[in-house]
Amino acid sequence: MSAKDRINIFPSRMAMTLMKARLKGAETGHKLLKKKADALQFRFRQILKKIIETKMLMGDVMKEATFSLAEAKFTVGNDFNAVVLENVNKAQVKVKCRKDNVAGVNLPAFECYQDGQDSYELAGLSRGGQQLAKCKKNYSRAVELLVDLASLQTGFITLDEVIKITNRRVNALEHLVIPRIERTIQYITSELDELEREEFYRLKKVQEKKRKIKAAKEKELQALKAKGIDVENAPNLLADEHDEDLLF
Repeated sequence: MSAKDRINIFPSRMAMTLMKARLKGAETGHKLLKKKADALQFRFRQILKKIIETKMLMGDVMKEATFSLAEAKFTVGNDFNAVVLENVNKAQVKVKCRKDNVAGVNLPAFECYQDGQDSYELAGLSRGGQQLAKCKKNYSRAVELLVDLASLQTGFITLDEVIKITNRRVNALEHLVIPRIERTIQYITSELDELEREEFYRLKKVQEKKRKIKAAKEKELQALKAKGIDVENAPNLLADEHDEDLLF
């Protein structure tokens, strides 16, 4: 395992605790981001379906509105456009924006509403009033569909960007961050195990040397007893001679 495949950290028990906490946080974040990506994908497919349906409906509505305009011109004549434009002093149909929260992502949603009354209610009163009302109704429906379509397409583009970013984060956590932390934990575990084996081996060598020193002391005491020497103070003297052998 190369140093590039893991986090550069000193192997210790504190580092092991830290890495385990980071691994748990990364796994929790991966699960949450995965759920967020699934929720965004679900909403993305819903919006795509609505866009297709709205565009198909938009074609029919625009076709009907165009035919109704042609009927109104045929019935009333071409002079009603000037009458309508002269009486318009402000926009009657306005658009407002609100925010829809989808898994922490704010999607803009547009809504159209009627502001005030028509100032050309008497247009076409002499003739063709029914055709003008029909034309107005059809184009009002077309405007509403256009606003809905703009809202859907704006949400579609926004979700597409957010889904790409979320998927990149999920892939980074799944294929880079979490495996790197796991390899770091494996490295720390192996190093700690190696340190434990070294400590165990050192303790065995210390015990073995103590046994050798003890055996040498007993042998010297036996030799002193065989010579008839008083050995009451001999163990202390022998211990002083061998104390330095235990120092590493």
